[in-house]
Amino acid sequence: MKIPFALPGSSVTRNAVVCLAVVAVGAALYWLRDILTPLAMAIFLLIMIDGVKRFIEEKTPLPRRFAGIAALILIVLAFFASIAIIVDGAAGFFGQASGVSTGIGPRIDQIIADVAGLFGVTTPPTAQDLMRSVDVRDYIATVALQVQGTASSAFFVLVYLGFLIASQNGFRRKIVALFPDGKLRDEALEVFQRVRGGVEGYMWVQSVTGAMICVVAWILMRAVGLQNAEFWTFVIFVVGFIPVLGGAVAGLAPPLFALVQFPTYWQAIVLLIGLQSILFIVGNLIQPRMQGDNQNIDPVVVLLSLAFWGKLWGVAGMFLSTPLAVMAMAILAEFKGSRWMAVLLSGDGQPYAVQPTETLSKERGAMSRSTGRKSGGPPT
Repeated sequence: MKIPFALPGSSVTRNAVVCLAVVAVGAALYWLRDILTPLAMAIFLLIMIDGVKRFIEEKTPLPRRFAGIAALILIVLAFFASIAIIVDGAAGFFGQASGVSTGIGPRIDQIIADVAGLFGVTTPPTAQDLMRSVDVRDYIATVALQVQGTASSAFFVLVYLGFLIASQNGFRRKIVALFPDGKLRDEALEVFQRVRGGVEGYMWVQSVTGAMICVVAWILMRAVGLQNAEFWTFVIFVVGFIPVLGGAVAGLAPPLFALVQFPTYWQAIVLLIGLQSILFIVGNLIQPRMQGDNQNIDPVVVLLSLAFWGKLWGVAGMFLSTPLAVMAMAILAEFKGSRWMAVLLSGDGQPYAVQPTETLSKERGAMSRSTGRKSGGPPT
């Protein structure tokens, strides 16, 4: 009997080892998520600080020696301000909700009755009937645990960030020791620049487009009189960093709460149409033009990365899913045996993102200053 195709034994062994390694790494990422999640967040904060530092050095008259301190202060203040806005906004939201709780039940009953009337249902259930089948205490306990976990993670993120900043100079010296040959060191720097450029490009695009959406959303919410418009604006900006799900939350959450707050439906309709319109314009016209080569990721990969990291690390994994996919593509593209995976991850089959030559030159200069050696030469 003729065998149509047979894999060499070495290929079978290699593929089996790769599969086992992927499973082992996935299990380790899941079991160590409490340690790795704050570390990953701290690394991305460090990348943001480095980007802000270079922006201050190039665009402001501030002396270069103060640029790093200024960038660190700005990012840490923004980090604490975000937590304060979430806590204060959530407290105000629940406080107002408890103050109008007597009117929420009848309003929900009215909405259910109106929707049921469209389908010809004469005896629709009431809000109380629906709430009987839901254990509210379990949901409240779950939310409380998540809030507690977020506060604890924020503390560890700052601890990790402090140690990462302190070890930056030592990291440069380690790179020189690992790659004594100048050519190999330049190749390693190019990989680092691609990873950093992809992550910074993603953060920049999401921040700018998120700010555009927030301006329009805030104007719409203030125009119709939605309560806690500033809190919802901040929520829309934050969830914008979560692919797919972020757009759904930003476009549907404010209209749903407008249904409960107002006795009429036109406010919710205005918010729904307005938010969906700006999300469509930004997501399909503005964002693709800004992304360029820095986020050359296949949309299916973005969705799978969201599901994978969301399953492993929860909400933090959803925030980090796209940057992690960008990093994986940049690293896999550098090795001959794994380049095919980078090609599959990319959007157009070209996983390489061209980085400016001057950026690489600056990194070489920083490496040389930190080690006291000339760039490209072997260590003495």
